[in-house]
Amino acid sequence: MRKQKVLLVLIIGLLFLLSGCFNRQSTEEKIYEALESVVQLEQEFENQQEPLMEIEKQEKEVYDSILELGLKEHDQIVTLADEAIGLTEKRQELLDKENDSIEQAKKEFENVQKLIEKIEDEKLHTEAQNLYDTMMKRYSLHEQLYEQYALGIQYDQELYNMFKQEDVLLDVLQPQIEKINAAYAKVYELNDQFNEQTERYNDSKVQFYENAGLNIQLEENDK
Repeated sequence: MRKQKVLLVLIIGLLFLLSGCFNRQSTEEKIYEALESVVQLEQEFENQQEPLMEIEKQEKEVYDSILELGLKEHDQIVTLADEAIGLTEKRQELLDKENDSIEQAKKEFENVQKLIEKIEDEKLHTEAQNLYDTMMKRYSLHEQLYEQYALGIQYDQELYNMFKQEDVLLDVLQPQIEKINAAYAKVYELNDQFNEQTERYNDSKVQFYENAGLNIQLEENDK
């Protein structure tokens, strides 16, 4: 009877041990979970894109209305300029939400570096490190994009306040308009670089999953 009890205890212990082995995640699986949690954290960033574009469109319409009025219609220009300033403030608010989402995702993503160091396969380790570096460059580009876009908003607000000045001359407005155009030209350039880096990261991520032997069903945006 005693031997049977000992044998039963050994069997139960062995089952627990085997269960622990089967449930243990590989480093690559942990990296996968971390990377996909970053995708979820960036969802708020994605959510701001359409509203931001809509406000940009509204503001452009107000700006065009100001130009159509001519500088002599001062009272109407002041009303429209105030409306435009309100729209720039909404843009800044959405931009800040977008940036907060990216910053949270970046903080989470940085934890992946410790996991990468544990990858034993040399080739896979190099691939994972390159993936990490690609994403960090993407985050750096977004930081520059955020700062440049915020600068563009600041210049826009300065222009709208200049419109509100009575008897303002076109010669005074022109340098400010040129500053705005230069600022947004840089925004478009950085945005293109950011999108290219995002695509490069997504392609590298899919390749890493495949080479790591992870049988993963990816969302369409990740392909």
